[in-house]
Amino acid sequence: MQTILSIGIDALAYGMILFVISIGLSVTMGLMRVVNLAHGAFAMIGGYVASYVSRDLGLGYAPAILAAVVATIVIAAPIERFLYRRIYGAPKLTQVLMTIGITFCIIGLANYLMGPTLKTIPLSDVLQQPVDLGFRSISAHRLFAIFCGLAVALCLWLAIEKTGFGIRLRASVDNAAMASALGVRTEIIYAVSFAVAVGLAAFGGVVGAELLPVEPYYALRYLVTFLVVVSVGGAGSIGGTLLACLLLGAVDTTGRYLLPEFGEFFFYLAVIAIICVFPNGLMKGAK
Repeated sequence: MQTILSIGIDALAYGMILFVISIGLSVTMGLMRVVNLAHGAFAMIGGYVASYVSRDLGLGYAPAILAAVVATIVIAAPIERFLYRRIYGAPKLTQVLMTIGITFCIIGLANYLMGPTLKTIPLSDVLQQPVDLGFRSISAHRLFAIFCGLAVALCLWLAIEKTGFGIRLRASVDNAAMASALGVRTEIIYAVSFAVAVGLAAFGGVVGAELLPVEPYYALRYLVTFLVVVSVGGAGSIGGTLLACLLLGAVDTTGRYLLPEFGEFFFYLAVIAIICVFPNGLMKGAK
């Protein structure tokens, strides 16, 4: 029973970290209709900025998170304005080629500016403290990651489903020309949505650095994982992405606990099985 509870806690933390990083990709793919393969690169930028602020400048963990989110949005804003706007509504292959090119450019610049080494993000003293759950002790950071995932899911759902901005975003997705004719500034809607997506990527890159270390090829190493999570959950579905992260996180964590020599075998086996039953994603209906 102790092992089962330990697996459950670690799986929940891992799943929530995947969710915080991946939900931005779900927004761009499902709501903005952009196959953004550079999403992991923006998470990597956030990790690098946080590492510099907390480790080199010594400003602490909270300022590092804030700096990472703000800096990533500032860096991404001109990229969205001059590159991404050219591929909104373009064929998928064009989007893939453009965004994978952006990924390699960011990787090259990151290696040149920050060096080809793994970057650490020191946690605050509070987050390093162990928390006794009765059956085991875990770091407060794991609980913080779980809380962040739940908070992001709730805030995004409220923003998209219960606000005027969410209504305009859905209208722009369904029929951009009609929405524009009715006075919706679609370019601003897309810019804000993109900023939120990359901001969440940066936030997740910092919070999840303990489980997904920030290193020079982070953007490529975890790209498939992020894409898989969004595909399994259903692009654009907050609930689907959350469910996919929790389910795949549980499978992967259980496999690593019980049969670590198999690596990610069970993770991708679960992906294949889910896609066979739910080809459009968990929240898009079974076959």
